[in-house]
Amino acid sequence: MSKKDYYAVLGVPRTAKPEEIKKAYRKLARQHHPDVNPNNKGAEEKFKELSEAFDVLSDEKKRSVYDHYGFYSDQIPPQGAGAATGANFDFSRFESANFQDVFSEIFSNLRGRASQTYTQSTRGADIEQPVEIAFEDAVRGMTVNMEIARNGSREKLAVKIPAGVDTGSRIRIAGKGEPGNFGGTAGDLFIITNVGSHPYFKRKGDNIYCTIPITVPEAALGAKIEVPTIDGKARLRIPPGTQSGQQFRLRERGVPSLRGGGVRGDQYVEVKITLPKVISEETKELLQQYAAKNMENPRAEMGLE
Repeated sequence: MSKKDYYAVLGVPRTAKPEEIKKAYRKLARQHHPDVNPNNKGAEEKFKELSEAFDVLSDEKKRSVYDHYGFYSDQIPPQGAGAATGANFDFSRFESANFQDVFSEIFSNLRGRASQTYTQSTRGADIEQPVEIAFEDAVRGMTVNMEIARNGSREKLAVKIPAGVDTGSRIRIAGKGEPGNFGGTAGDLFIITNVGSHPYFKRKGDNIYCTIPITVPEAALGAKIEVPTIDGKARLRIPPGTQSGQQFRLRERGVPSLRGGGVRGDQYVEVKITLPKVISEETKELLQQYAAKNMENPRAEMGLE
């Protein structure tokens, strides 16, 4: 009877560990499985050969018999303490028909086991799709039309972007990922947002920050000025004696929280005092008169003139 090199069939060395044998079998079995290659006798025979090799090499006792004798039969005891040695084994008890019966049974059992293993339903993979959105749209929320590539096709979807997303936010759309195998559930689609910058708004968490210039008279005497918000213009009161860098809070003019509840962050307005421009001799004279009547030294606390 011809002897098969099961290690060569699976493409592994004779020193291969159980996990290496299992990995090699799974890879080749997927490639040659009859369900993947219908009406292909060559693939069917190859799958039988792979199953035969895996059944023997994946079992410690069967592998011991195979390594010692060069073939396997249930009627041959494994090597080890108390086991029969090759020198005392009576091969005359076996005929070729016996081996055919043994291997036929192995093929039948393994084909059924492999079929159960590789037709088991599995969940489809998730899909991640990045999307670019403007700063204002991230704050207010929007619906974006996009095409999703799935399993070789393209599908158009209208995706609702909730108010309050930021760069790196993940929006889950259940069941819109890759389809499952053998009746398994589909994966999910995750939209990853990348929010653009704004010319004068900055965002930190759910709060919005901006810097607004004010004049010296507005800072010194106080004033009511207009400031921008994400909802439009708003009025802000500047109290007398305001210093450059001072911050004012506009409550609930920030970003809606993704945690829900209708809660919004705040907007913080930092004022920056701008110096007056000397546009005429009259302006220059007024500034000189002001300096003469207000002999203050802002550096005095530092011991400087």
